[in-house]
Amino acid sequence: MAGIKSLVKDTAVYGLSSIIGRFLNWGLVPLYTYAFPLDEYGIVSYLYAIVAVVIVVLNYGMETGFFRYASKEEDYEKVYCTCLVSIATTSCLFIALVAEFLSPISSALKLPHHPSYIMMMAVTVAVDAFTNIPFAFLRFRRKAWTFAAIKLINIGVNIGLNIFFILLCPKIYESAPQLISWFYEPLGGATFSVGWIFLANVISTMVVLACLVPWMRVKRFACDTLLLRKMLNYSWPLLVLGVAGNLSQGMGQIIIPYIFPDDPDGARAMVGLYGANIKIAVVMMMFTQAFRYAYEPFIFSKAAQQGENKTMAYCDAMKYFVIFGLAIFLGVMYYLPILKHFISPQYWAGLSVVPIMMIADLCFGIYFNLSLWYKLTDRTRWGMYLSLLGFVLMLAGNLILVPAIGMPNGYLGSAWAALISYAGIMTVSYLLGRKYYPIPYEVKRIGCYTLLAALLWGIGILCDFEYAMWGTYIVRTLLLSLYVLIVVYFENVPLLSTKLHKILHHIDKTTSKS
Repeated sequence: MAGIKSLVKDTAVYGLSSIIGRFLNWGLVPLYTYAFPLDEYGIVSYLYAIVAVVIVVLNYGMETGFFRYASKEEDYEKVYCTCLVSIATTSCLFIALVAEFLSPISSALKLPHHPSYIMMMAVTVAVDAFTNIPFAFLRFRRKAWTFAAIKLINIGVNIGLNIFFILLCPKIYESAPQLISWFYEPLGGATFSVGWIFLANVISTMVVLACLVPWMRVKRFACDTLLLRKMLNYSWPLLVLGVAGNLSQGMGQIIIPYIFPDDPDGARAMVGLYGANIKIAVVMMMFTQAFRYAYEPFIFSKAAQQGENKTMAYCDAMKYFVIFGLAIFLGVMYYLPILKHFISPQYWAGLSVVPIMMIADLCFGIYFNLSLWYKLTDRTRWGMYLSLLGFVLMLAGNLILVPAIGMPNGYLGSAWAALISYAGIMTVSYLLGRKYYPIPYEVKRIGCYTLLAALLWGIGILCDFEYAMWGTYIVRTLLLSLYVLIVVYFENVPLLSTKLHKILHHIDKTTSKS
């Protein structure tokens, strides 16, 4: 029991730092959308999507490999050193190759006029890939608070630099240029545009590297080639899974510029619209992420138990995940007229992607719930197969739907492709799970809650009083409250007073008799 409590505590610390970090970074989106036009913010969304894939490649599964072999080997420092040397070598090689072939790489990435952006992001992603190993070492040594503190330092420095470069520097340059001209003018000042975002990334990443130096002190730096070969053999499927997963998540931002090569500015504007509006839908992703941090320790601790209790626990986890996910969906959609001010009005044309992406993220969360069948039966290769299936569906959907919709709304095709992909792997995983590790999920009840949420959403759309928005919000708040009350009643959640519960129960009995 003590071990489980410690695991839960560490999970909470890691999860809290991740969610806070995501939330704070999410808070930069209004700054970017109000400061930069569509096509320039499109560059940011585009490069971030590529970076998410590159960092997986540069890590090549060594983070998980470290955990696997550090727990098996007597000398865990040997495993740590092998990982450090290996990742340091490949990261340095990556930076050197990008620097050597910067011009052709910039052209291949459809950014021939911005090689400095490419170089800065290459340095950032290489250093990030390297620092993932010391972060893994902190987790292995159970230094959860140190891990969280350094992660939050990174976020704090990055946000501070973004505010300084984008908001403060132009004002300082107007009133007292001598204070910042030494770095501001050589980089191009205001014309450096989104380059200031990438520069802030480089600096904050270097700060993290400096913070982790004390945790890189080991007895002897050496790379055990035999051990490295074993680790690479273990980790390569994780590399495939990671690349496929991240390519799928960033597919829309990555592929649009290649689908419309004759109109690069228009393509970047579409990427900007898409990237900004899916940030509103990221609330669902944050919920899923928080759930993921708690769920894996939960399922593996339950797996050690005997009897039906663990099966019921899995069923309840799925049911309540969907219940809360649907409540978040209704909340965001009901108050979207307020939430849309999170981004600049010039981006509001893309608000139609928000419900599509929220449903897609909910499907992905359900898929993660369902993944316990291959984790508990040691059929983890199915995780790779399903990720590859998701990638194929996402790629095919984008290639078909984006050009079919065309300019300027082609980004809608990317949103629908995400929904098709996540719903597809969710369905396949459910069917496979019924074969290999059948769990009696309450499908009918979950389906009823989903239909209820869809009905309430539809009613909420109809109750849109354009000239009296206060009336709209009152009605929608009542509808959201109705959803919560229905769930509380049918799930027997002890939140209602006894008297109110009796009234609802009496209404239910009267309705049944009639």
